Amino acid sequence: MSNHHHISKVFSSKKRILCGVIAVIVLIALVAGAILMLDKCEHTGPFTPPVPNSVKNTIEYNGKTFEKKNNVETLLVMGLDKFEGEIENNSYNNDQQADFLMLFVIDNENSTYNAIHINRDTMTNVNVLDLAGGVMGTKYEQVALAHTYGKGGKVSCYNTSAAVSGILDDTKIDHYVSVTMDAVPEINDLVGGVEVEVLDDFSGIDDTLVKGETVLLEGEHALTYVRTRYGLEDSTNTTRMIRQRQYINALIEKTQYCVENDDDFLFSAIDVVAEYMVSDCSVTRLNSLLEKLSTYEFEEIYEIEGESKLGEVYMEFTPDEKSVKDLLIKLLYKPV
Repeated sequence: MSNHHHISKVFSSKKRILCGVIAVIVLIALVAGAILMLDKCEHTGPFTPPVPNSVKNTIEYNGKTFEKKNNVETLLVMGLDKFEGEIENNSYNNDQQADFLMLFVIDNENSTYNAIHINRDTMTNVNVLDLAGGVMGTKYEQVALAHTYGKGGKVSCYNTSAAVSGILDDTKIDHYVSVTMDAVPEINDLVGGVEVEVLDDFSGIDDTLVKGETVLLEGEHALTYVRTRYGLEDSTNTTRMIRQRQYINALIEKTQYCVENDDDFLFSAIDVVAEYMVSDCSVTRLNSLLEKLSTYEFEEIYEIEGESKLGEVYMEFTPDEKSVKDLLIKLLYKPV
């Protein structure tokens, strides 16, 4: 038996969960792909974080103390897009921002996992890095901009992880995976397009996307649908996040069909996405995560509540502290 057919046989027993994983990772990463395409994923080389995350294992809420569950681990997934601001050539910056952020919370005790969809406009303290990649200060700004500090790759991904940790009351982010948004059209067309009911009026941006009509998203239209917000009646990221979750759910169904009817689909998807990806996970860790995702039950995607308003330049989302604490206690912490 060839190695290709052997791997196909192994994957066939995990089709149900893998199709869901691939659908989500279209926007952010493909964990399984990192294992099979290791040489492509580790092109950034080894990286040691400049400073450790200032994390804590307990939080206080309503006069009570809660501690981090021992058997819970987190995986931050990021969708990177081009930053529209100006980047100086001699600065330790890059032009990629974390436009899509989702934290997976894996509960090893209950064999389940959930996700927290984080608004990219969330205002928080972001580390400003020096030329060596060390932290020389902080700036209160959108969490999406954390990735623009550093030369990209693992340094910038780590900086984003630290910023997300700050939003979640300094809860530790165990691992991260990132992928550029350029992968969306590639995977979208790999499944034969994704059908959705258009939720917003895209007039003047893409006249084929008519609000209220059901359309088959193909090629760049898929990226337009999940990426666009400027020029729409409601340009807040909150509205775009609703479209992103709608797209993911529709993609899961389409991907499931492809996985069940095409034995080569997984390999094609992995090959496409891997070149867009960066992760801090070792092969052993990625393999462990894949094994868990192949048997654990996916429960729900949660969203942090808060208020969006136009700041001096950009949209600003201020998370509701109670919403953050409620999610942390529900998914990550337990009473002492």
